[in-house]
Amino acid sequence: MKNIYLLTALTLMINMKDKIKREVILMNLIAIDIGGTTIKIATWINQKLKMIFTIDTPDNLDTFYEELTDAVNEIKANHNIDGVAISSPGAVNKATGVIEGASALPYIHNFKIVPELEKRFGLPVSIENDANCAALAEIADGAAKGCSSMAFLVIGTGVGGSIIINNQIWHGAHLYGGEFGFMIIDGKQLSELASPVTMAKRYNKKTGKDFDGKTVFELADTDDPVAQEERGKLLHALAVAIFNIQHSFDPEKIIIGGGISQNPELVPLLDDEIAKLRNKMDIETVKPILDICTLKNEANLRGAVADFEKEH
Repeated sequence: MKNIYLLTALTLMINMKDKIKREVILMNLIAIDIGGTTIKIATWINQKLKMIFTIDTPDNLDTFYEELTDAVNEIKANHNIDGVAISSPGAVNKATGVIEGASALPYIHNFKIVPELEKRFGLPVSIENDANCAALAEIADGAAKGCSSMAFLVIGTGVGGSIIINNQIWHGAHLYGGEFGFMIIDGKQLSELASPVTMAKRYNKKTGKDFDGKTVFELADTDDPVAQEERGKLLHALAVAIFNIQHSFDPEKIIIGGGISQNPELVPLLDDEIAKLRNKMDIETVKPILDICTLKNEANLRGAVADFEKEH
């Protein structure tokens, strides 16, 4: 008789887990991507992301609350919504509900913003850093789908990123997980060496021209020695960083995002530069598997949804 009760209890537990899993999969969410100039608002219904609004980012907290609450209420009037998933700049402290650090929106930082939003929306809220959201999106539906670990490098005005281990964001003890731009290479920070913006500044200072990073990168394929030198510095710094990341965390893939990732030459050039580093080693090393992010403009929204689903 005791065995029958035990079997019945186990069956009920399994059924409850299956039910919870189905409910998580079928959750209807509002996804919000907070940017420095615009805020994107979408719905996640029946496992599909649909853009609803794009609004200008307010310049103060009161207007921020007002406009987001209006948008959420408008969507709630037409859909049964289970929660709000947010991608935000800054170092998001999951334990406290505070967005630490700094960004172009100082008014969202350093207070418990999650409970304030939950009170106004009447819904559970999750917030995660935008780079972390982009990484979660690539794991869920992008270039790293099927992986349980990956490193994500976002290369723009600086170098940022994210680390995922066992399908979870590695925030780090001080919320510096994935801040690859702070790496020191040849006495300088990676953000200084590997940003296309700073590469262009170095080129323009030497030549007196006014080109952007994309142009300088492409000029290196011509007989422009200055462009070749500056692109070489960028590629070498990135290759060293990628090599170090691979042999520190050993992720299954390293995904690259940011404007520079649109250049089809980037991964082959990095592979060549990494091969040069590996050839100098007397011991066996691992060849990093590089790929380009695939979700682009929807990445932060999709990643915010993935974060909410993990949290709730």
